[in-house]
Amino acid sequence: MTDVRYRTAELDGLPVFYREAGPPGAPTLLLLHGFPSASHMFRELIPLLADRFHLIAPDLPGFGRSAATERATFERLTDVIEGLTERLGLGRFALYVFDYGAPVGFRLAVRHPERITAIISQNGNAYEEGLSDGWDPIRSYWRDPSPPNREAVRFMLAPQTTIWQYTEGVPDLSRVSPDGYGLDNAYLARPGADEVQLDLLLDYASNVACYPAFHEYFRANRPPMLAIWGRNDPFFLPAGAEAFRRDLPEADVRFLDTGHFALETHAADIAEAIGGFLT
Repeated sequence: MTDVRYRTAELDGLPVFYREAGPPGAPTLLLLHGFPSASHMFRELIPLLADRFHLIAPDLPGFGRSAATERATFERLTDVIEGLTERLGLGRFALYVFDYGAPVGFRLAVRHPERITAIISQNGNAYEEGLSDGWDPIRSYWRDPSPPNREAVRFMLAPQTTIWQYTEGVPDLSRVSPDGYGLDNAYLARPGADEVQLDLLLDYASNVACYPAFHEYFRANRPPMLAIWGRNDPFFLPAGAEAFRRDLPEADVRFLDTGHFALETHAADIAEAIGGFLT
């Protein structure tokens, strides 16, 4: 049985929850989750990798069991995760990035390219062609962050939307445990959580503005890249995975017949791909 430790670090008075597993002396993999989830999304992946890697999976501020920052922006999320890596003494590490975790991880890589040994992107986008038409209501919110447009994207926080994110594009729904979306919806229902998430949906525009900087980082530093995506993702299209090859011609791009939360149905396949890629 994998010995997973559940810890909380205080970073400038902000409690940040994280999971830790694997030998501390082994190569480190930092696992960064997405919206509206938390580190529990890695609950099946961690036991499959902990015999070979030192795994750190934090809850981003405002998600899961981590407290929200005063300013809910992706730059601030990156500040906190950077502080956590330094508190834990993670000198060099690989990144696993998914959804919101991608711009956080890529911002961290731009700040400290010397620390990043490799990147696994699981439906973690860095190219405009990877954004589907499902982003159109959010794009309207970016262009005009008025109260009506803010209310218009509140459907993203509805319980049925969370379930849809987990199940859309999955051929066999019996493989999707209700535990994941059930816990996510419980976290979203907490007082104030909706306003934090609406702020982050607005600030996601800053990630698109950072795409050229991410591309320059890829070209200048050539990190080994494994892009392993659920091909039926309604938000991040396969073209976003293929686009990594534009800046990283040797990127390993693979697709799985599943949706956005690919770990819910293909944790074993992803673990096998990561094991081969990182070793």
